[in-house]
Amino acid sequence: MSSPSPTAGAAGAAGAAPPPEAVGPLIRGLAVLRELAAADGRRSVGNLVRATRLARSTVDRVISTLSRTGYLRVEGRDAVLTPRLMELGNAYLSSCRLPDLLGPLADALADGLDESVSIAVPDRDGVRFVHQATRRRAMSLTFRIGDLLPAERGAPGALFAAQWGDEDWRRWRERHAADPLDAGFPAVPHGRTDAGASFEERAAAAREQGWSADDQLIEPGLVAVAMAVRDTGGAPVCAVSVVSHTSRHSARSLREAVLPRLRDAVEAMTDALKPVGQRRPAAPPAAGSAPASWTRASKQELGPEFVESLARGLTVLTAFDTAAGTQGGHGGSAELPLTEVAEATGLARATARRALITLEHLDYVERAPHDARLHRLTPRVLELGFAHLSGLTLLQITQPHLVELVGRVHDSASMAVLSGDDIQYVARVPTVRIMSVNITVGTRFPAYATAMGRVLLAGLPGPERAGILARTELQPLTLHTVTSAARLGDILDRAARDGYVLVDEELEEGLRSIAVPVHDRTGRVVAAVNVSLHAGRGTPEHARENLLPPLRETAARIEADIQVAGRYGRIAMG
Repeated sequence: MSSPSPTAGAAGAAGAAPPPEAVGPLIRGLAVLRELAAADGRRSVGNLVRATRLARSTVDRVISTLSRTGYLRVEGRDAVLTPRLMELGNAYLSSCRLPDLLGPLADALADGLDESVSIAVPDRDGVRFVHQATRRRAMSLTFRIGDLLPAERGAPGALFAAQWGDEDWRRWRERHAADPLDAGFPAVPHGRTDAGASFEERAAAAREQGWSADDQLIEPGLVAVAMAVRDTGGAPVCAVSVVSHTSRHSARSLREAVLPRLRDAVEAMTDALKPVGQRRPAAPPAAGSAPASWTRASKQELGPEFVESLARGLTVLTAFDTAAGTQGGHGGSAELPLTEVAEATGLARATARRALITLEHLDYVERAPHDARLHRLTPRVLELGFAHLSGLTLLQITQPHLVELVGRVHDSASMAVLSGDDIQYVARVPTVRIMSVNITVGTRFPAYATAMGRVLLAGLPGPERAGILARTELQPLTLHTVTSAARLGDILDRAARDGYVLVDEELEEGLRSIAVPVHDRTGRVVAAVNVSLHAGRGTPEHARENLLPPLRETAARIEADIQVAGRYGRIAMG
């Protein structure tokens, strides 16, 4: 393996050279991930080579390794981030506990005020969002979980800066002087030069007042007021912002309208974060399932195309998700000693230690201030593609899987959701045949006569399903359409039991379709996927034997992506 290249990824957050024990392949692999994230999740291999200044062979091996882990896929000449990469950001969000403990309180505050509410954490001289409760309006907050803002561009930053020391202010001044237009922060509009001028004064005011206001600092039209949620030592853990638009409030009227209820919410959040003072040990991995076993097997299969030290380093990040750790002073974040990291990953202590040293150098891991033997994740983990991937729609998540399915079965595949009494197509990949099924995204069909519709109806709670069937007129669309309510009920019961439906020429003469459900994290059926073909091509039994297994495999992969992507965010259906 070649020595570390002098790329942006080879130096830590402060620009320092890597320590001697740092893992070079892990540094280089994370540099590739950062470049992909900065390019909104897609970049050609050639551009990655130029951007990282790594050798082409090194980038190829990184891509091969990340493909094996499921964190990216290759489409032609491009490397594309996949939803599974979000498990790294999920590990941070789970370990810091803020979305789980404070998210419901922020949602309730947003509902009560009818304004957008966000939770942000400090990230060096920036602010990073970890939860959003937005209102659906023409002009509203559009930041994503994981987006990074300059500290001076908004109300939360002043609250965090109120606690800064001389070194923090020096770092901020250097960054602001080098990038006065905020070109290094793609989440905010560029070109503002006035936000930094009064920042130190606003930080001092926030320290005195206990709250901070944003009068169109992020962008024209947006106003906000924020308060900090503090740990038992008085240090700010996060900031809660209420955000509105100047069409509804001025900065002053927003403060007067929401500050009392914001104070109450922050007080409740402070109580929610109080440590219980007990240690919760991590559950040991199941026999044969430790990540180290998987990485060794992958190395044996792929040889030099699999960079085992990169894969091992990434498993160290995910170890903080499943382990509860020690509830320390930083809002009760999961804090793990080296021994527990090694046990959770199945790695040797020496290997886990080198990975932690590397991740600490890159500012993805830090030592607990109250005990240097303990490690915890930093919000910088969210820069590894989380913001971009959290904005994926159901169509974007599903489409690559349907493309792969069509490549296997050579028939058209689709996804649909229930819309009233109909199904509505949200994804579609046609096959190329002389006789094909011509359906586009957005097409609607009556649910009772389609395979996907019956799968979706079968997944509904009994009363909801009964209500739809009671108001549905079962019209004969073909000679084969089931129009008996009793018979349709039996079909739906069997569909719920068997986990699939085959419909033969009931929607249209000559059209056969087989469908399976897609579940969310709670087990609820949220969509259906199908394969459709001409009924003249084989028997229904042939369709079951040859199409149902790959269709179920595809649904399982879509479910896995939905579960990762939907853990701390909402997946848009469009």
